[in-house]
Amino acid sequence: MLLEQHYNCGCPDSSANGNQSRQKTQLLSITVCLLASFFIAEWSVGLWTGSLSLQADAEHILSDVAALGISLFASWLAQQPATGRATFGHRRIEIMAALVNGFSLLVIALFICWEAIQRFQSPQGISGLPMLAVAVVGLIVNLLNMTLLHPHSHDDLNLRGAWLHIIADTASSLGVIVAAIAIHLWDWLWADAAISLVVAGFMGLSALPLVRESLSILLEYAPKSIHPTEVEISLKSFPNVLQVEKLYLWRINRKQVMLCAHLVVDCATVEERDRLLAQLHTHLEQTFGIDEITIQLNNHKPWAEMPIHPLFKQNLISMLSVENK
Repeated sequence: MLLEQHYNCGCPDSSANGNQSRQKTQLLSITVCLLASFFIAEWSVGLWTGSLSLQADAEHILSDVAALGISLFASWLAQQPATGRATFGHRRIEIMAALVNGFSLLVIALFICWEAIQRFQSPQGISGLPMLAVAVVGLIVNLLNMTLLHPHSHDDLNLRGAWLHIIADTASSLGVIVAAIAIHLWDWLWADAAISLVVAGFMGLSALPLVRESLSILLEYAPKSIHPTEVEISLKSFPNVLQVEKLYLWRINRKQVMLCAHLVVDCATVEERDRLLAQLHTHLEQTFGIDEITIQLNNHKPWAEMPIHPLFKQNLISMLSVENK
């Protein structure tokens, strides 16, 4: 039985990756500094005015500073080269950071809900105008951070987790503005707790997809966009492919998809196997966007039925003759 393997690292240009990683690190650093500065101001005014929604928003921003700090560390660690036992590098650390950020959003949402329920039972007097002023400043800061992170949040799950924290901050700032207006104009003290519940619900709902996708990558599930059955049917569509014995499909991070397959094929010559291998690779890359592929080809014919090159046959006979002597 003949065995043929093909490896393709599919690694993008290292200099381009380095520039992108440095840019991500700089953006996260700026965002952390902006949020840390605003947290101090908002927490102080929240305690002064007695606003639960303002304090809840400040608590959320504090968690965001910690979450973005984790994202910043993960982004730096992911830039380290693959060495020793870390054959894939440290790119999975960004997925772990995204998972931590997702769970932290859920925990904060539950805490805000609990505080809001307590405030409904015993409402307190709140000063609306200072609350409104801080919320407007917070909205400006969050919109700036959203603008910084949004272009890089589509393909990077770590940055997407950080961006979702900023989105939740923005929604919280909008909620505080609405509550401050309602309290100042109509003295609706219940609006403070009600808005906090709405913001907490939004936070929880936004965190669930992040947690789900992070767990999917860490558990090495196949990506939703590529179904293993479709890949198997596609491989069997080649005339020389008789059977797909094993097929593994997983992700290292959000963009890097890996495929490993064992195929039983019917190829009469080495040239035919090489040609089939190149066709399979091109097909998988163009059809499914998989660029890191390992394929093992097992020929269904035994050695005795395979055509042998005359020179190889002569060398084999000579070796056997020497052994017999």
